Amino acid sequence: MLKVNLLKLSLVAVALSAFMASCKKDMDVIVPPPLPPAAPDTTGTLKDASAFPIGIAIEYALWKNDAAYRSTIIRQANSVTFGYQMKHGAIVKDDGTFHFAASDDLFNQVTNAGLDVFGHTLAWHQNQNGTYLRSLTAGTPNPNAPNVLTNGDFEAASTGTPINWNVYNTNGATVSTGSSAEAHNGTRSLKIVNPNNNPGNQWKVQVASDVFNTTVNTSYKVSFWIKAASAGGSGRLSTLPTAQYQNDFNVTTDWSQITWTFSARDAQSRISLDMGAVANTYFIDDVTVTDASSVVPANGAQVAAAVDTALSRFIRSTVTKYAGKIKAWDVVNESMADGVSGLRTSANSEITPGATDYFFWSEYLGRNFALKAFNYAKAADPNALLFINDYNLESNTAKLDSLLNFVKELQAKGAKIDGIGTQMHIGVNNSTAAIDAMFQKLAATGLKVRVSELDVRINPSDAAGFTPTAASLQSQAEMYKYVVQSYMRNVPVAQRHGLTIWGVTDKDSWIINALKKIDNPLLFNQDYSKKPAFYSLLLGLKGK
Repeated sequence: MLKVNLLKLSLVAVALSAFMASCKKDMDVIVPPPLPPAAPDTTGTLKDASAFPIGIAIEYALWKNDAAYRSTIIRQANSVTFGYQMKHGAIVKDDGTFHFAASDDLFNQVTNAGLDVFGHTLAWHQNQNGTYLRSLTAGTPNPNAPNVLTNGDFEAASTGTPINWNVYNTNGATVSTGSSAEAHNGTRSLKIVNPNNNPGNQWKVQVASDVFNTTVNTSYKVSFWIKAASAGGSGRLSTLPTAQYQNDFNVTTDWSQITWTFSARDAQSRISLDMGAVANTYFIDDVTVTDASSVVPANGAQVAAAVDTALSRFIRSTVTKYAGKIKAWDVVNESMADGVSGLRTSANSEITPGATDYFFWSEYLGRNFALKAFNYAKAADPNALLFINDYNLESNTAKLDSLLNFVKELQAKGAKIDGIGTQMHIGVNNSTAAIDAMFQKLAATGLKVRVSELDVRINPSDAAGFTPTAASLQSQAEMYKYVVQSYMRNVPVAQRHGLTIWGVTDKDSWIINALKKIDNPLLFNQDYSKKPAFYSLLLGLKGK
C-alpha cells in the first residue's frame, strides 16, 4: 500500500513540474525596481554642519546698509573677518593718531549679532597709512633751507612801498615801510593801512612779492609775523600767477606767526598778502618762502627706532583695545615674496602705480620685524591666538617652504606663533594633489591651521566675455568641497582653527571690485540665492 502512495506522489510531482514549465513561457517574472539613491542632505547652514568655526569676510558699508547681506552672514557663520576696518590704514591718521570709530562701530554691531571677530591684520605691507609711515623715514625739515624771497625782512632802505614788493590793489589803503617801533625784528616792516571794511573781499588790498623761482609740484612753506593796531583784524595769503588761496586768518594786537604750505604751479611764483576784508592797520615782518621738501636725512638708527615705535604703538594699541574680546589675530600678513620666495621687500613685490598705502617694515627692521610684531601682540594680550598668514601656499612650494622655515626661525627666537593661515584664493584648475601636500606640511608643524580667505575663481584664465555654465559651476562646487575634505582629511581635529569664505555674493567679491576680473568666485549669487558651490561645501562639511 505504501509503494502505491509513493508512486502516486511521484506522478503528481512530475505532472506539476511539467505544468509549471509549460506555463513559464507565458509568464513574466516581476522583479522589484531598485530603490532610488538617497537625496543628498543639503539642508541646514554652514556653521551648523561644521565641527570647526565658519567665518565670512565682511565690508562695513554692506553690513550697515544691506539687510540681506547681514542676515546671510548671521545665518551661515560663527565669526567674521573685517575686510578693512582693523588695518593700519583704517585706524592710523596722517599725524599718527588713532581713529577707532569705524572699527568700534562694526565690532559692536557684529558681536551684538552673536558673531565672533577674527582680528585682521597687524603687520602688513599694504592698506597702511603710508603717508604717516614714510614721514618717519624722510628726516626732519631743514632749518637752514634758503629763503627764496628777496627782502622778506623789509630791511632794504625805503620810505614808501618796500623794495621788491608791489601794490596790486589798494581800495583806498596806503602801503609803506614801518618804523623800528613797528618791526618784529630789525628796524623796518611792511605797514598796510586799510580804511575800509570789505567782508569776503580780501583781494581788494593786495601787496605782492617780486617773482621767485619755484619747481612745479614742489611744496613751499611761507612763514611771516603779523600784528594789527586794534583787535579784530583779518588777512590771507595767495599765489600768483596761478592763484591758490589760504584760508583767512585772524590778526590780533600781538605778534603772531602765520605759516602756509602750497604746491608750486609755475616755474616762477609770487606770494600776495591780501588784507582788504577788515579795516585796520597791519604790520608784517620776517616773511620767508622755503622749499618744504628740503629735509635733513635721518640716520639709520633714528629711522629704525621711529619705525619700530610706530609698529609697537599700532599693535599694542589695537590688540589692547580688544583684549579678551578678539581671541585670535593675523599678526604678520604676506611676509613671503612670490616667485622663488624669501622675505618680502619693495624690490621683489609688485606695487600698483600711484598707490600710497605701501610700507615694507622689513626694509627698516629686517627679518626681526615679524619677531617684534609677535612680541608686541603677545604683550598686549597673552591669551590671544597669534597667526602668520599668506597666499599661494597651495601652488608655490618654494613660498610654502620659505614660510615654514621663517616660522621655525621666529620660534627659535622666542616668538609666540599659534597658527598658520592659508588664504587659498584659488581656481577650478588648481592641483588637488598640491592642496593635499600643503595641508600635510602645515599640519606637520603641530600648529593650528586655518583656511583664512577662501574663494574659488571659475574663470582663472580671464577669458573675455566669460559666462558661467552648469559645467563650470559644478567644477567650482567640486573644488570647494575638495578643499574642505582635504582640510579635514589632512589636518588633525585639534589643529583645525576654522575656515573663512572671503565674501558673501559674487558682486561684492574683491576679485571683481579690486582686481576687476570677470568671475563668479563665491557661494551666493547677486540675489543671495545659493550656488551649487554652497551645497557642495555644505556636503563636504557634513562629511558626505
